[in-house]
Amino acid sequence: MRKRILFLTDNFPPEVNAPATRTYEHCCQWVKQGYEVTVITCFPNFPKGKVFEGYKNSLYKKEEINGIKVIRVWSYITANKGFVKRTLDFISFSTSSFIAGLFQNCDVIIATSPQFFTALSGRTLSFFKNKPWIMEVRDLWPESIKTVGAMNDNIIIRYFEKEEKWCYNSASHIVVVTDSFQKKLIEKGISAEKISVVKNGANMELYQRQPKNMKLKNDLGLEGKNIIGYIGTHGMAHKLDFILKCASHQNNNNIHYLFIGDGAEKENLLKIKDELHLTNVTMLPSVPKEQVKEYLSIMDIALINLKKSDLFTTVIPSKIFESAAMGIPMLMGVEGEAKGIIEKYHAGVCFEPENEEDFLNKQKQLLDDTAFYAECQIGCEKLALDFDRKKLAAKMLEIITTLVPTKG
Repeated sequence: MRKRILFLTDNFPPEVNAPATRTYEHCCQWVKQGYEVTVITCFPNFPKGKVFEGYKNSLYKKEEINGIKVIRVWSYITANKGFVKRTLDFISFSTSSFIAGLFQNCDVIIATSPQFFTALSGRTLSFFKNKPWIMEVRDLWPESIKTVGAMNDNIIIRYFEKEEKWCYNSASHIVVVTDSFQKKLIEKGISAEKISVVKNGANMELYQRQPKNMKLKNDLGLEGKNIIGYIGTHGMAHKLDFILKCASHQNNNNIHYLFIGDGAEKENLLKIKDELHLTNVTMLPSVPKEQVKEYLSIMDIALINLKKSDLFTTVIPSKIFESAAMGIPMLMGVEGEAKGIIEKYHAGVCFEPENEEDFLNKQKQLLDDTAFYAECQIGCEKLALDFDRKKLAAKMLEIITTLVPTKG
């Protein structure tokens, strides 16, 4: 009998954010290994809060994607901004996924963050179905919402923190995406034996070095430009207004900044761009996953940035691995564990978060020193090979197998 995995996630393709991509690529590998995988998710709407074309927010819909049984359930849909509305979105999915999950046969349940209401659904399903459950921690929520300033410490936050601890304690196993997260959970009193680290990575079949798409570059009017690009969510944590202000002080006319994506801060960023009269910045909406590599191909530098905060020293932005697989040196404003990876592999340079002088100096170093740039490209290749998504999916599958031994 094939082992049956039930996976709960708020994000799934055709959404293109990091949680959706990680879950999808892991599930694809598990299906190839002969496992029966069912994913319960909502109707695709992230980050604009508008249901994607071809879908309708209904009570229940089944589909199959590359051998994965996908069940989409109703949720309260809103844009990725505003604490109260987003919380209603999370709670509604938690409820709907729980109800749908009651009718699915499984041997193990996996529930993934970044918001832990999905974990609440997994925890409750585990109780009612008497099955082990794995909590995948992609974000230290609710700590992160205090860090970005979405909400100050109050009685609601403290209640969420109690629920968070309950989830950690009740989970059969916990999978975190960084070593720092593991350390943080141990400091919270969680046994190290029940925590495994499975970091993010890149789909090496999809992302690999390729010639620049010159037609795309020319269509964007960027021929002859050195492109510094950012692809991803434009949220409060990413501090992209800092990058726009740096762009306003950039005197090199051959340098152009390309931003692709949507999010809670997109409207504000467009306003800042207009106010600063930036002609060296192009801002585009999100593009389908299959087009991301074409936009990456025209970039000379991959930009990765987060707000200056001690919490963000514990995260590893998933953009690192896709950029590395494409052989694009990185200019990164993140300290801690992520910085350690870039420096270990010599895959780019890191600047002090929100330090404009350091940002511009490190950018110049990458663009002006061709020998150094070539060394960083080699470093990117080594990094990508060590973080091949196939290897990481196999590592997580070992954890699942330990919890539920293979049946005959």
